[in-house]
Amino acid sequence: MNGDRKSDSSVVPKTTANEDRDNNRLEESDEGRELTKGNSAKHNRGRTQSREDLQNGLDRIRKAAQGDGKLQFTTLWHHVANVDRLRQTYFDTKRTAAPGVDGTTWQEYGTNLEANLEDLSDRLHRGAYRAKPVLRVYIPKPDGRQRPLGIPALEDKIVQSSTKEVLNAVYETEFLGFSYGFRPGRGQHDALDALHVGISTRKVGWVLDADIRGFFDAIDHEWLVKFLEHRIQDKRVIRHVRKWLNAGVLEDEEWRRQSEGTPQGGSISPLLANIYLHYVLDLWGNQWRKRNAKGDMLIVRYADDFVVGFQYREEAERFLRELRERLAQFNLELHPDKTRLIEFGRFAASNRKKRGEGKPETFNFLGFTHFCGKTRKGKFKVGRRTIGKRQSSKLKQLRVEMRKRMHWPNHEIGIWLTRVLQGYYRYYAVPGNYQALEQFRMAIKRMWRTMIRRRSQKAKIIWERMDELAKRWLPQPKILHPYPSERFAVRTRGRSPVR
Repeated sequence: MNGDRKSDSSVVPKTTANEDRDNNRLEESDEGRELTKGNSAKHNRGRTQSREDLQNGLDRIRKAAQGDGKLQFTTLWHHVANVDRLRQTYFDTKRTAAPGVDGTTWQEYGTNLEANLEDLSDRLHRGAYRAKPVLRVYIPKPDGRQRPLGIPALEDKIVQSSTKEVLNAVYETEFLGFSYGFRPGRGQHDALDALHVGISTRKVGWVLDADIRGFFDAIDHEWLVKFLEHRIQDKRVIRHVRKWLNAGVLEDEEWRRQSEGTPQGGSISPLLANIYLHYVLDLWGNQWRKRNAKGDMLIVRYADDFVVGFQYREEAERFLRELRERLAQFNLELHPDKTRLIEFGRFAASNRKKRGEGKPETFNFLGFTHFCGKTRKGKFKVGRRTIGKRQSSKLKQLRVEMRKRMHWPNHEIGIWLTRVLQGYYRYYAVPGNYQALEQFRMAIKRMWRTMIRRRSQKAKIIWERMDELAKRWLPQPKILHPYPSERFAVRTRGRSPVR
């Protein structure tokens, strides 16, 4: 990091003194308590003005980060510890979430909100804030196994969310375009669109479907801090990140320290994970493409799940070998069962047919099985359907939930199932996946009929009656997402998705 420019502020240096005075006035005022005594119009104006001030601060940070890629931020913490920002993140926190180790709920904290936030801000400024262990609980999975779930204390959620918001202003200017996971304004379908368009329009013949084994539990703390320090030189930010990393886990009333991994359930964990992979994978992969790839190459990453497309097999094999070595340097490894190099793309089917081999293999990514298909005119297309195991798992879960509702009136069950199907369609209703959606709906219809018949030995229901219930309460599948090429073109507006 020699030669990197250090900033005495999170914005242009000449505004440092004024910004600090403005923030101190905000932190020392009792504006929040005064607003609660005023009328609602004054309260709304104050809340709106506060949000505008907070956003302006983030905009200045973002502008400084964009203007100088080597700028190191030395005073960001006052943005995090600002009472107005803490209040905003409190209201953005899920209100029905389970309490952490301190047992404090969202509602209990809010009964004396302004005093609690003033105290929290004061402790953050004085360095008296202490991160609490994450409460670990287990929830059953459809296959009978237990999935660990981390529940941070409420104040930890608030401070982590505030920190994440400030750090996002820095790192969203730096993250590469093919990174989609847990980023503002980006989602799973954006990654799916990019992958679909990339394979359809480029000379991709081989696909590396990769997954990092236990990634969130394997992140090396020291490497993570080093990566942060490339841009963040505010020691208070680094110190608090270390507090969350070292807070440990409380399970069965026994505390255990975690020397690796990010805080479970913490709102800042996805950002820390993205920062880690930005330096370990994204920058390296983008550089590898520029230096070594002779043919077309594309990368799409969502968290620790990523797909890399290649034109030539030898380049794909070389990339895979060097990728394993690269990850090993940072305490990571590819999952042996979930990482595969397969022949896939526009010419895969014809090439395999010439060699007397079967159809091209498929690969899974973000809930969909991708396969080599054809349009009605015989042209190549990337086909997508719901992963079979994912659909079966969802149906098993619904079967358990339906047993709990065995004696509910039909109209109440119908309302619930309507919401279930609508939520399912919102994600899986992509072009070409209609048949899988209809199979899912029919399976629910059969499950509902079986449940009604089991309510009583005398209960009988013929299919005509079941058809009436299904027509009323089980919405027919409808493709909700546009074709990937259409949405991707609107999103990128002709620009490369990789900066």
